Amino acid sequence: MRTRVKICGITRPDDAMKAAHLGADAIGLVFYDKSPREVDIDTARSILAVLPPFVTVVGLFVDPTPRHVAAVLHRVPLDILQFHGNEEPGECTCYNKPYIKAIRIKDGVNLHEQAKRYASARGLLLDTYVPGIPGGTGQSFNWSLIPKDLSKHIILAGGLTPKNVWQVISAVRPFAVDVSSGVEVEKGIKDPEKMSAFIRGVNNV
Repeated sequence: MRTRVKICGITRPDDAMKAAHLGADAIGLVFYDKSPREVDIDTARSILAVLPPFVTVVGLFVDPTPRHVAAVLHRVPLDILQFHGNEEPGECTCYNKPYIKAIRIKDGVNLHEQAKRYASARGLLLDTYVPGIPGGTGQSFNWSLIPKDLSKHIILAGGLTPKNVWQVISAVRPFAVDVSSGVEVEKGIKDPEKMSAFIRGVNNV
């Protein structure tokens, strides 16, 4: 099975179009005001306007208010939601949209329990635990903490780059990989060469 690729933290239409043409399966738009990669609704709409068909658009939220998510969904036709905070399962399902739940990995996290708790999620996105930072740190975690028999689809994030993505896929065999800082020239600005090398690295495994 081919490992899917999500390029997250897209902030410019040109970057979205380039990611899609290079073969990204999904792009991620950040709707979290403490992130340097946050996009407003108008920017999100301009990004969607240039995307070709069959590229999944993921909206990332961190402990959002229902009003905030509803306001985004009213004007931005997101395909799937991604929750990066302490959201309860009911808070993730109330928008009648498929969702991914991010789990930040550290010692003591029981992924079997998390998979059961978020049974309604389409998958679990596994990212690195850094106190006070919900994601996008560019730091990796100990991949051996991931059980081989996890019942949910795994989307692997955290410190992925064109240089190490083949190792991650070989070791973990995730359904998808999610990269942001590993393909940037600066926060929110993607590097076409790095995106190309990353996707090529995934496809070559």
